[in-house]
Formats: sequence, C-alpha cells, structure tokens
Amino acid sequence: MTDNQSLVPVTEWAALVPELMVSDLPHSLDVYTRMFGFTLNYTRPGFAYLSLGRAQWMLEQAHPQKAWLTGPLEVPFGRGINFQIVHPDLDALHARLLAEEYPLFQPLRAETYMEGDTPHTQRQLLVQDPDGYLLRFTD
Repeated sequence: MTDNQSLVPVTEWAALVPELMVSDLPHSLDVYTRMFGFTLNYTRPGFAYLSLGRAQWMLEQAHPQKAWLTGPLEVPFGRGINFQIVHPDLDALHARLLAEEYPLFQPLRAETYMEGDTPHTQRQLLVQDPDGYLLRFTD
C-alpha cells in the first residue's frame, strides 16, 4: 500500500469476487488504484481487496506453492477470460490512461451486442493489467 492510499471498508459484499494471482502485488495495486480508479478496501500480507462501484476484486501475490493453482502461471495470465467492469467515469479513465501512455488493448468506442432481437449499445475500452488479465471497462 502506498502512502496516499487509505482503506475504505466494504459495506456490502458482492456475490462474485474474482481473485487474481499477480506477479508483483505492489505494482498491480498501484495500477489498479492510481490508473484504473479502484478503491483499496483492505489488505494483509500478500493480498489486497479492492472495489470500483459495485465491482469487487481481490489481488494475491502469486506463489508457486499455492494449493489451488491449477497449472503454471505464464504471462499473459488469464488467457481466455475478460472481465467486464462498469466504470463510474469512463471518460476520466480513458483520459488518465492516455495521459500516462498506458497501452490500450482496444480504444474507447461504442459496441452493440444483441440480446435476442434487442440491441444493447455500450461504450467500452479494453486494457491488460500488469500480468495480462484483460479488463473491459464500460459505462
């Protein structure tokens, strides 16, 4: 945890909370809070619990001896999955990423997805976190 981060308690627990193994927890925590806008809710050695709006997230320092690893962790982590996260200020996130020259996997744009015959249009941008997990921020 950096000096400018303060803890904000969780007021309601989400029904589903991804826990991502990361190679460098302090670096990932900095990116998730400073760049992506997550709030740090609590931490313990090797672990951090974060939130962004109603989304909740866990980061854990990867250890080769972790009992529930299903296979070796190889960069990019999380191949085959992307996480859609509603962001409370997508324009500010986009501007911050551009200002910091953070690489965009897909630039900010509108996409339309069909639900049967009903189109749903949302703005989204995609980035990879420091370990390669694909995050799809929407509004």
